[in-house]
Amino acid sequence: MKPAHGDGAQEAPFNGRLALLLAMAMFVLVVDTSIMNVSISAVVHDVGATVSGLQSTIALEALVSAAFILIGGKIGDLFGRKRAYLIGLVCYAVGAVAMTLAQSLLPIIIFWAVIGGLGASLLLPSIQSLIHGNFEGAAQQRVYALVGASAAIAAAVGPLLGGFITTFLSWRVAFLLEALVIAVVLAGIKLVHDVPYEGPRTLDAVGSLLSILGMGGIVLGILVWQEGGEAVGALLAAGVVGLGSLVYWLVRRKRRGRPTLLDPGLFRSKGFRFGATGQMQQQIALGGTMIVLPIYLQMVLGYNAMESGLSIAPLSLTMFAVALLAGKRAAKRRPASLIRWGFLLLVAGLVLLLPVIPRADSGWWLLLPLLIAGAGLGLLVSQLNNYTLSPISDERVSEAASVNSAAGSFGLSFGLAFAGGIMLAALSIIFTGLAESSTVLPAAEQQQVARVLEDDAQLLNDTQLQELLTGQPEQIREEILRINTEARPLALQIALSIPILAGTLGLLTSFRMQRLRDPGPKGGGTVQD
Repeated sequence: MKPAHGDGAQEAPFNGRLALLLAMAMFVLVVDTSIMNVSISAVVHDVGATVSGLQSTIALEALVSAAFILIGGKIGDLFGRKRAYLIGLVCYAVGAVAMTLAQSLLPIIIFWAVIGGLGASLLLPSIQSLIHGNFEGAAQQRVYALVGASAAIAAAVGPLLGGFITTFLSWRVAFLLEALVIAVVLAGIKLVHDVPYEGPRTLDAVGSLLSILGMGGIVLGILVWQEGGEAVGALLAAGVVGLGSLVYWLVRRKRRGRPTLLDPGLFRSKGFRFGATGQMQQQIALGGTMIVLPIYLQMVLGYNAMESGLSIAPLSLTMFAVALLAGKRAAKRRPASLIRWGFLLLVAGLVLLLPVIPRADSGWWLLLPLLIAGAGLGLLVSQLNNYTLSPISDERVSEAASVNSAAGSFGLSFGLAFAGGIMLAALSIIFTGLAESSTVLPAAEQQQVARVLEDDAQLLNDTQLQELLTGQPEQIREEILRINTEARPLALQIALSIPILAGTLGLLTSFRMQRLRDPGPKGGGTVQD
């Protein structure tokens, strides 16, 4: 039974334990892939796999979760949001336990990538739907903020946490701890109240297939692009055609009064469209930032994974603290206003990084810009989900949560891949230009040096590059180091333009939000400044 609310009804006491368990579920969902990413070399050594095989497995998990995420919300409607949440958690637990026991790559592919990916497609929309169904008003806003902050800090500290456990204990311990956290969340399943779905109970098979082709094609294209593969354009085009066909199918089926995978009427709401768009733009900015900064710290400053994580910690900690504070005290402020301030602070912090990058000789230089950007991200994660989903009816919340989750997942993947791709492309161009304009390097060696730098130097810090150049004449060695030193910060500044652009577009979106009335729960009422 849903907590009492509405006119003349007294709201139920805030269920802090349930809120914490939902936040823990989201944390595990996000941190899982981070643990795998930082454990690649250890996993490869222990199970006798190859690096490319494990990277493909990680890509497969992302592909499965993205391809089925729109269907995941509909499954929650048909079989129960609470049941979808439970099944998703069990799938993740199976994947985590399999990782602790795996002796070869095959069980990792089956249980972690495929079953775990399907679990993610159920968990993401069901968590948001259950927040909508178990909390009301200010309490709902607080929980959206807590869960959003949990996801953000998991993305930020996941590599640090996974690296620490893998280095000093074992990657198997990291996944065992993940399974234990899931067990704690599952122990509190009785606290979750389900909200019955009263709409059509027929599965739209064609719409489901088109959603798999559309989302799967786009995400696969991004993954192939990230790995430097071929046919990226064809994959992205296939994904776009798939999503376009899905839209056509949904509109046509809706006009005929037939059940649809998603209600296309959701997109007639400007608030929903702007909210989901803002979610995607925020995640592009976050993904781009989280790929650029670690590369900068490790390539330019020579930091290891632990030191890089500690240097980025001000971003994640500020994000978490501001999200919690905003979730508790934002009831008298318009969500659109807080979203606008969030994007403004995010862009300001990222812009401040641009002059810092060429000058910094330690992570301390990043402190102030990261505090500002983290405060902006904290405001965003505390407000965007609430803004997008709180006005949606119980009947349509799973569909809306699926679209919102898909927008966020796509944004994060795109930000990571595109910022990384831009950085590598910029390095190649800058290396070649500096090598060809060098008055020290012989003309016959300029192209060779540019090619070597493009292939190797982008992955090495200065100490490792010096070792690579052992045996070269001192003058040549010093010139190559100079080219490398000049090229990297500039390439990283160019890559940083991707999250800055996404944040700026988000700021423009927030001004459009500002012109709309802020809907209260289920479309009622407004909240004014």
